[in-house]
Amino acid sequence: MAFLQLTNIQKSFGPVQVVHNFDMGIDKGEFVSFLGPSGCGKTTILRMIAGFETPSGGTIFIDGKDQGALKPNQRNIGMVFQAYALFPNMNVHDNVAFGLKVAGDSKPEIDKRVKQMLGLIKLEHLADRFPYQLSGGQQQRVALARALAVKPQVLLLDEPLSALDAKIRVSLREEIRQIQQQLGITTVFVTHDQEEALSISDRIVVMNAGRADQIGTPFEIYNTPATRFVASFVGTLNIIEGKVADPAIGAVTIGGQQISLSEPITGAKGGDSISLALRPEAGSIAEGARGDTALPGKVVSRSFLGSVIRTKLRVGEDIISFDMFNDPGMIPPVAGESVTLRFAAKDLLVIRE
Repeated sequence: MAFLQLTNIQKSFGPVQVVHNFDMGIDKGEFVSFLGPSGCGKTTILRMIAGFETPSGGTIFIDGKDQGALKPNQRNIGMVFQAYALFPNMNVHDNVAFGLKVAGDSKPEIDKRVKQMLGLIKLEHLADRFPYQLSGGQQQRVALARALAVKPQVLLLDEPLSALDAKIRVSLREEIRQIQQQLGITTVFVTHDQEEALSISDRIVVMNAGRADQIGTPFEIYNTPATRFVASFVGTLNIIEGKVADPAIGAVTIGGQQISLSEPITGAKGGDSISLALRPEAGSIAEGARGDTALPGKVVSRSFLGSVIRTKLRVGEDIISFDMFNDPGMIPPVAGESVTLRFAAKDLLVIRE
């Protein structure tokens, strides 16, 4: 059994079932992110692990112990919320010390542990300040230190960075990952930000309408999406509609042009409609570009995005986006220009529903 084991977890609010038969094992020291849009069930699962919600069915075990009969304060869990939830009448030291005082630790033990935690988040010099005297990023660091001070078995993070500006968010997520690895604590992180999930997770759970559409490493989730939803939700992706020409050899027709996939198409017959996925960075129109597949088309538009230029190409009825590096020495194509997009057949993925 995994360190954190969720088996057949279900949750209903009245007649509405918001989590359907969820199963997952999380290893000790693993960092797992639940990724998905609002209302997909990710926070509900987190709250059931914490004990704030009672599952309608299924079991939750931590280190082999059933958590079903335990109240939130009886579970050895640390939790950080989106709203920092610091006590406004307590300074930084006392906020971090709160859980230790409730646990009945002695003052010397508390002071020692608080000093360790403030050192960990690099805020020792702000121990006497109150929350209103701190920035948002500093408040969230204090909330993290408070959650970790009690030495929890599992750390739960409920969209802790969503209230921060972009630059602080990037910096703090890197700090969270570094601290998590340093302590080796099992961590569950809930977010709707795909970049956050991809950058700091060991594994990602992509949630859709109360179900896990895919569980895998960031590399697997991004490069081999299992469903149309995962393909469209994670990263920028072209969804291209085609027709199966010959499934045995992986031949498909796109915009009246026949190309071959890298593998046969199982479960399909000639004439069937098929959805294909292609990442924008997989294609190139550069002269001499490598790729065993070519699709001629006409440029529709281009967008300057800083380090890359995203160009939209019409191929038949499809609009395909591709990215090219911003090279000052190269003139990008203009609308109406005919170009040929080249890419490797292996980069064109069949999307299953």
